[in-house]
Amino acid sequence: MPLLVSSKKYDKTLLGLTLALTTLGTVMIFSSSINISMDMFGVGTHYFKRHMIRVVIGLTAMFLFMHIDYQKLKKFAAPLLIFTIIILLITKISYTLRGSTHSARWLYVGSFGWQTSDLARFAIILYLASYIDEKRDQINDFIYGFLPPLVMVGLIMALIIIQPDFSTAIMIAVIMGTLLFIGKAKISHLLATGSTGLAIIIPVMLIAPYRLERIKSFFTFGSDLCGMNYQVKQSLTSLGNGGLFGVGLGESVGKNLFLPEPHTDFIMSIIGEEFGFIGTFIILTLFLAIFQRGIKISKNCTDIFGIMLAIGISVKMITYAFINSAVVTALVPTTGLPIPFISFGGTGLVINMMTIGILLNISMAKRSVRHKKGARILFAK
Repeated sequence: MPLLVSSKKYDKTLLGLTLALTTLGTVMIFSSSINISMDMFGVGTHYFKRHMIRVVIGLTAMFLFMHIDYQKLKKFAAPLLIFTIIILLITKISYTLRGSTHSARWLYVGSFGWQTSDLARFAIILYLASYIDEKRDQINDFIYGFLPPLVMVGLIMALIIIQPDFSTAIMIAVIMGTLLFIGKAKISHLLATGSTGLAIIIPVMLIAPYRLERIKSFFTFGSDLCGMNYQVKQSLTSLGNGGLFGVGLGESVGKNLFLPEPHTDFIMSIIGEEFGFIGTFIILTLFLAIFQRGIKISKNCTDIFGIMLAIGISVKMITYAFINSAVVTALVPTTGLPIPFISFGGTGLVINMMTIGILLNISMAKRSVRHKKGARILFAK
């Protein structure tokens, strides 16, 4: 099936939406962190400078992968998954050997550190897209089709849970379930897997006291505003202070050491305070638009690998955006999930922009007309 790529045919709307969110994120990281990143000269640009370096790296990665044929990524799917497993093991072992009590989420090479679960999410999407493409005729067979990806993804989830990073593992399960469902896996297999997963997740949740406390505090929010719920309480205060139109850029009160870590997982609270409901509505609308473009790209794609890759990337983006928004508005228990392109964080930003580059490349791909009709029948046997 011949592949033609034209730089004039990329999805300009998707690129514009991504640049808009990245720009908004950069502005808000400067605004939200200015009071907590003062240097000896009284200038609060520490986080902003670090973020700008990552934006440049992310833009470079996006435009690089935008011009790499996404089909070439297929051969890296299995090796990248194995590499991810090794990296997750090394990360946990290194923390254990040092006797560290901190979460084993970051792997450092010299002064350079990266969050291994960010790579794991992309590796799983790439692997599942490749696997469903290769095994779509066997995906209904539990032993030879459904079980292999379940084992591989389950192993990575287990390694992430022991970091511990429970919320990321849950998000990976959501992405896996979505791709396998769209890939025509049997509903009975998916339901059985979900039920088994719940039977495992509940005891794991009870093992770690802080997870149980988060759940309890979520259901007793009004009676515990100074303990586990303090951050969420300050988040709601900031959002309430913003009202409909906000107090203005840079005028947030919550970022003045009232709301912990305002530039990371709770940056949407500062956006809500400074730009009001209108500002947060615009942000979420931009994410919905990115999701819509991603689904449109998948519908226009003419091969299973590209379809699954586009859907996986799109689902990841929209799920993270809305779960993060649900956390800052106390609709779900507190998790450590950032909002893409907006929250401060290096590895996540670079990989998110890289995956947008892949989406843009898929949007540029066209195949000969004689193959198009047959390829439109998704997962045809």
